[in-house]
Amino acid sequence: MHITNIISQYFGSFAKTQFPSFIQRVINGGYVKFLGLNMSEFKQAKFYKSLNDLFTRELVIERAIDKDENSFISPTDSFITQSGKLEKDLLLQIKGMEYSVEEMLTYHCAKSFEKVNNGEYMNFYLSPKDYHRYHAPVDFKVERLIHVPGKLYPVNLKYLNKQIDLFIENERVILECTHNEKLFYMVFVGALNVGQMVFTFEPKVETNTEVRDIQIYEYDDLEVKKGDCLGYFKMGSTVVMVWEENFVELENLTDQSVRFGQSIAKKLIS
Repeated sequence: MHITNIISQYFGSFAKTQFPSFIQRVINGGYVKFLGLNMSEFKQAKFYKSLNDLFTRELVIERAIDKDENSFISPTDSFITQSGKLEKDLLLQIKGMEYSVEEMLTYHCAKSFEKVNNGEYMNFYLSPKDYHRYHAPVDFKVERLIHVPGKLYPVNLKYLNKQIDLFIENERVILECTHNEKLFYMVFVGALNVGQMVFTFEPKVETNTEVRDIQIYEYDDLEVKKGDCLGYFKMGSTVVMVWEENFVELENLTDQSVRFGQSIAKKLIS
């Protein structure tokens, strides 16, 4: 097991520990103050029984989402580190650092490679202070979930600029999705201190374990609605979205912060 996985397991163990209430209040309050968390949409920090509970907090005030049926919404509160059009099968991890979408999706998605070549992509970076749940960006059908074990390098801007093929080496979970028979992928990338990626519809997925083999789950009739919660990161990480060619037009959001619910792309109407 790589050292980053071991560190993440130890941190995960600490984060899920429920300390005596007065100690937990100090830990939670310190975390909120140190990172400058905006808790206006959540319960007060003192009500969370562990740091993990605080990381994975649910909204208690319903978030307004863009209801335009032709829009994709941001699945997360995050920072857009890169977005644009694929050059055949190449996309950017960060400016000046390319990697292959085929390697990220693995050979298990080989039948779809031609569809996503020259398509669009967007990278969503979640910092430790962000809301950590991820949501459906549009009504869609989940065709497959592919869990790819790997390392857990940090995914902050410093590492994006120096670690080649970070999104290929890191552990990730790939959702193969269809909307009106059009294809897109959501790739959830693990990172240092992300003890687990949780998917509410697939409890069998266990990340950052001793498992080294790729696991594949296929679905016949699994549909989700726009805005539905799909799961959560236990700490910050990254989501990469990739659309097939001629499916969407992206909003110009690179180097900007986005919030779950706002429009990030419009479907091309043929």
